[in-house]
Order: sequence, then C-alpha cells, then structure tokens
Amino acid sequence: MKQKLVELDKKHFIHPSSSIQQQLEQGPKTIFDKGENIYLTDKNGNEFIEAMSSLWNVNVGYGRQELADAAAKQLKKLAFTSSFSSFSNEPAILLAEKISSISPQSLNAVFFTSGGSESNDSAIKLARHYWRIQGKPNKRKIVARKRGYHGVSSASTSATGIPEFWEMAGRGEDEFIHAKAPFEITVNESIQSLVDTIESVGSKNIAAFIGEPIMGAGGVIIPPKEYIQQLREVCNQYNILYIDDEIICGFGRTGKMFGIEQYDVIPDMITFAKGVTSGYIPLGGVIISDQIHEVLKIKSKGVMMHGFTYSGHPTSAAVALKNIEIIENENLVENSKNMGKVLSEKLKKLQSNLKHVSNIRSMGLIGALEMVKNPEINERFSPHEKVASQIIESLFQKGVISRAVTYDGTDIICFCPPLIINEEQLNDMMNRVYQAIQEVEKKLI
Repeated sequence: MKQKLVELDKKHFIHPSSSIQQQLEQGPKTIFDKGENIYLTDKNGNEFIEAMSSLWNVNVGYGRQELADAAAKQLKKLAFTSSFSSFSNEPAILLAEKISSISPQSLNAVFFTSGGSESNDSAIKLARHYWRIQGKPNKRKIVARKRGYHGVSSASTSATGIPEFWEMAGRGEDEFIHAKAPFEITVNESIQSLVDTIESVGSKNIAAFIGEPIMGAGGVIIPPKEYIQQLREVCNQYNILYIDDEIICGFGRTGKMFGIEQYDVIPDMITFAKGVTSGYIPLGGVIISDQIHEVLKIKSKGVMMHGFTYSGHPTSAAVALKNIEIIENENLVENSKNMGKVLSEKLKKLQSNLKHVSNIRSMGLIGALEMVKNPEINERFSPHEKVASQIIESLFQKGVISRAVTYDGTDIICFCPPLIINEEQLNDMMNRVYQAIQEVEKKLI
C-alpha cells in the first residue's frame, strides 16, 4: 500500500513549497499516518518529534479528541453557512467575541479568513479602504521589511521581504517597499532605514506598515523591546497604520497570548491564523482597532466588496473556540513561558559546547541557532557546504523534524515545538539536536 501511495503522490499531488523534480525522482520524504502529543508517526512506524509544530501552528499538539468532537458536533448541526449579506452563525459570533476579549486593548472587531495569506491580504485591503473613505485614496503603499514573511497570495507575497518568493510570479513592486530588518544591524540603523523608506515615497502615499513581532520564516529574528516601540512611534509620527502579523506568534507562542504583548505596544490591526485552531482546520482573520472600526461604520457606505467563501465558517469557528479553551484551561501560554526558559538554557549549552553554534535566540517556545564558520567574527560557511541542510537531514534520521533558513547565505536552525511540550520531551529533543550538530561538525573538520 505504501508504494502505491508513493506512486500516486508522484503522479497527482503537487506539493507546496517543495521541489517538483525531487518529488518526481524520490517521491514524498515520508508519508505520515498519525499524530499524538508532540509526535508524528509515518507509514513505516517511525516516530518523530515535531520540533516545528508542523508549520509553526500545532500549538496544542496532535490527537486532541476535544477538537475532533467539537468539529463533529458542529458538522452534524450546521457544517457550513455563508456569512455574506449579513448572514451569521453562532460559532462565528462567539469566536469574534472571544478573540476580541483576549486581544490587546482597543482591538475589538474581527474579520475572518481561511488562513494567514488571506488575513494579510485582507488587512492590506482594509488599510487602503480605511484611507480611501476618508478622502485619501493615494495612501496605498505598504511598508514591510526585508526577511519578513507574510504569505504567498498576491499582496502577501509582495509584502514578503524574501526575494526567493518573488521569483515564481513576480510582485507588485510599485505598491510595496521594504526597509531593513533588525538583523545584523543596530536598532537605530533599522529604524533609520524605516524612516528613510517612508520618506523616499512620502507618507501621504503609504497606507500601512506590516511586520511580525518575531520574524519567523526569515530566521526567528527577535528584536529588542525598544525597536518595536520605536517602530510604533514612527507609524504614529507619519500617520501610517501598524499591521501586526501574528500568524506565527499568536495564541501563546512567545509566552504571551500575542507576541506584540511582549513589547507593550498596541497595533492598529492584528492578523492571525495557524495557532487559532492549532492547524486542525483552516481559519484566519484580522482584528481591527476601535478607531478603524468606527471609521468603517460611519464612512464605508454600501456593500464592502471583500470576503471569502469560508469567512466565518461555523465548523472552523467551533474548533477555534475549543482550541482557545484548551490553551486557557491547560495554561499553555504559561507553559510556553516556562518551557521557553528551558529552551533558552539548552540553546546556551549548545553554543558553549559546540564549535560552530552561534547567535542563539528564543522567546517562549520559538527559537533558533546559527551555524557559523568562525563565531568570533560571525564568518559564515560557504553556501555550497549546505551546513544547515545537513543538520536538518541528520535530525530527521534521529527522529526530529526541524527547519533550516538559508536566505542570504545564513545557516539557521529553527525550533517551534507544540506548547504542550514538557521538560523531559524538550530535553530529549535538544539532546538529539546536539547529536545532529556534533555529527555534522565532525564532517566540517
């Protein structure tokens, strides 16, 4: 049966963010069969620690019967109904209220989508609409950051600051501009780059800034508190909306419900997805401030021509409500904070005991390390050595699934385990990380 699945996969399944040639030649990397707690098991019976929560999203872990039951109950009662033309349903209403109640102060209205890319596209459209109905239609441009990741739909790809994502179909170069990220430069240099970027096109032409509190797919770039606070001040100074992309950081990942709370900053919009349902069913959304909502209520006349078939999907909303209940009842935000301290200590030990580990960083249960040739001067390995990729493969052989970030010649290994992970499991995971890096380091001598 497994070989038949491999052949069917090669023939019919176009994988996202994968090499088509590699898939045709080698078939799927593995075929997963079941998940439980922090573990995945494939068709061969091999068990893996999911050190990335799949795609940064399985916050409550695998195999949660409560979520299956919530979905089944809602599917039997009302699987789907449209939210267009002011139709509504109870789970969507209750979820909007719940998300508003746990969001930072003054963000109290929610627009639902099917995922992160749609959420960021929606926030961008809402920002432009907000200015247009106030008589400022030229405020359309979006400022983002290099190494930022915001999705792969049209606008979110253009906002993404990783050129590899532009190669497939291009991007909207006239509408999106990118400042330098707080990566390998000082806070002052990064903020100055933002100011220079804004002034290069004029704030009268800019609708919003969009950024992640922690830049996940760009390499887990964790800025200092003063950077995010100054970023908010710049947006205020230039009359630009601040869109906080919480697709990865939301719902407990950093040790707070939302990552922006680590910085004592309140944005104008928050985009979310991933952890809101822990990946059990697709759902995303945009939380908007009271100020924006009031303007929309007064000045957005007629039908707002934006929405998705599955906006406010009742089954997705029911699962999200139960997922948030699990996060709260099991104190997973606090566990993220506490286990984050363990992760931080483990990363410090790796840096102390392994020759090429450097630039460790973490906040809650998201973290990273970099492999560098000479840590004293931050000299990188040659890209052809594929150091990070070797480590990821070694980890896979040792039963750990992680992720490498190699943009701009970096060799970054990322970690983002489920928020339910305990200390014993985390120690096991990081011991395997040590073994994998040690194994690759021996080859580099």
